[in-house]
Amino acid sequence: MSKKIQPTRPEPITSNIDVFPYNRRTEPQEAIDALIEGYHVLIDDFYSSGLELLNELKQFIKKEYSDQSFLGQREFRSAFRDLSHRILLKVSNHKIAVKKAPEIGWLEILYPEFDKYLLPFSQVQGLNSSWQWYKKGIFIPVLKQKIHPWFGTYFPTRFEHLELLDSWLRRYKGEKKSAFDIGIGSGVLSFQLIKNGFQKIYGTDTNANAIIGLNEYSNKQQGKLELLHGDLFAGCNEKSELIVFNPPWLPASQNLDEIDKAIYYTPELFSSFFTEAEKHLQKNGRVVLLFSNLAQIAKVDDSHPIENELVNGGRFEKELFIQKKVRLASKKTKRNQTWRTEEKVELWVLKLRSDKSPS
Repeated sequence: MSKKIQPTRPEPITSNIDVFPYNRRTEPQEAIDALIEGYHVLIDDFYSSGLELLNELKQFIKKEYSDQSFLGQREFRSAFRDLSHRILLKVSNHKIAVKKAPEIGWLEILYPEFDKYLLPFSQVQGLNSSWQWYKKGIFIPVLKQKIHPWFGTYFPTRFEHLELLDSWLRRYKGEKKSAFDIGIGSGVLSFQLIKNGFQKIYGTDTNANAIIGLNEYSNKQQGKLELLHGDLFAGCNEKSELIVFNPPWLPASQNLDEIDKAIYYTPELFSSFFTEAEKHLQKNGRVVLLFSNLAQIAKVDDSHPIENELVNGGRFEKELFIQKKVRLASKKTKRNQTWRTEEKVELWVLKLRSDKSPS
């Protein structure tokens, strides 16, 4: 990286605000009423008190949002998020200032300039989970190794789409001098490319944390991985014989933070991607996209952005399309995921139309 970039982090509350104190002697409904009235609630005794209040809040909201459809669950999560973000914890000297709280290394890494501040309890939970994943690592079957995702960086928890890519890469007969990994995230696709003999990968991401985290490991790749912070091709002028993109699979319904951008796509994303991909693809190159029919079966979008490009874009034609049924959700999963019986992940291989040449 040519210059230091700053990580994204949950915004600390450093100003004085009025809070409703909550501990084991407080009636949960009193705190919930305070949240509904717009107050902040501060957990001031045990970490577990915050967990108990979050659970009570979740049960309260479920009574109002009982719809178990995909859209109904999305509305429930949005309502829960709005209220739960006003349940706070105090941080002092990079430690959570309640009893029996977890040790979270991110607090010192992400907030070196602050001694005391407040954070939403739910975001502290996210920091804690992320720290555990980062330290312990997450095993990725197609790589046969662990990755250590940095805070706020997307990483896969399902692997069928990675299996499709792995199978295709093993049969790939084209040049392997370079490739683009658009939206590199935790780096899994890039590591798959390197595993299959690609000499140079340009990995891009709008999420600063993805670039910061992978920069810790890029030296281990002996110069094969070049990281670029920015949207889509991040201003890179190189052309490549392969562009891989695992875009978000669901259309956005609200403003997105960085981690949400890995899950939900904005209306202009695919049009912008295909416009740029045409400019960055060598004449005999290929664009590989990993996608899903999730938006269609969940009834949140009737259209398919890749099909739309092939019909209306005039830039690419389909060379290969493969689908793979996803495995059923774990029995431990609490969300209603009945639509997964119909869900299929997709691998699309596109090439420039025969009557087109790259500009």
